Amino acid sequence: MVGETYALPLGDRPLYFAMWNQISAHISQATAVEFVARHQRPVGGGSINRAYAVSNGDAVNAVSYFVKLNRADQLSMFEAEAKGLQQIADTQTIRVPRPLCWGVAESSAYLVMEWLDLGYGTHRSWEEMGRNLAAMHRVTSSHGFGWEHDNTIGSTPQINAWTADWTEFFGTHRLGYQLTLAKQQGGSFPEGDRLLSALPDLLAGHRPQPSLVHGDLWSGNAAVTKLEEPVILDPATYFGDREVDLAMTELFGRFPNDFYRAYQSSFPLAPGYERRKVLYNLYHILNHFNLFGGGYAAQANSMIASLLR
Repeated sequence: MVGETYALPLGDRPLYFAMWNQISAHISQATAVEFVARHQRPVGGGSINRAYAVSNGDAVNAVSYFVKLNRADQLSMFEAEAKGLQQIADTQTIRVPRPLCWGVAESSAYLVMEWLDLGYGTHRSWEEMGRNLAAMHRVTSSHGFGWEHDNTIGSTPQINAWTADWTEFFGTHRLGYQLTLAKQQGGSFPEGDRLLSALPDLLAGHRPQPSLVHGDLWSGNAAVTKLEEPVILDPATYFGDREVDLAMTELFGRFPNDFYRAYQSSFPLAPGYERRKVLYNLYHILNHFNLFGGGYAAQANSMIASLLR
């Protein structure tokens, strides 16, 4: 997901170097090994944050980390991301970059993660991605649907209040929340309220377990290391219907077919998924309208009409 770009105060060099010195000190404290970020190289990391590969500059014993930066008032976003990454890592089902430390340095919030060398996927690695994601989805919660923290989807708040019923959770904290934001932004979704009322019928007979989900699993948030190990990135973690992850993998360019075959073999989807995936992806299209406006309103209205037919 993308959002408002954060710009570093590069014109103020003393603050810039002070920031990296403070981040280096925190890395040293977290690892119990002295680290100095002698080199900071901008890398791709989405439009919400600035992302850097930082290294100690040692040609023999090079150490690198991945660092995200944003405004200081965005620290809670990084805290939630770090806790989501750690929760996924603790399942030992699928690889994520492990969070190391986070905080505020000068006027910037930061999140430091392990550096992963990414490569290109093979048939085998995408099959493993499908199996590993299925294993992660078997991790459940006794609290119901939601999560212990609110987090963000792109730069939009994502409410994760624990809820016993999936239809209620998705209607209130996903579609209903996004539709309310859209109306505040001047969006016109004439059938939005009717769709919310129709959710019990659209999800009738579908009783998913509360699975640990990535929450924002489009193609830009899935990768493979140079050792061909599948990795998922930038989660918007919560416990929900596992189909929300599968649906989003089809929204902005499908994953390779090997992924779907392996997932289905490991954890078959229930009948009716093809229709439910439109409903679940509507959440992300509405969020894109709230972030960017434009043609996403027409796409959302078309999806709503198809669901109400």
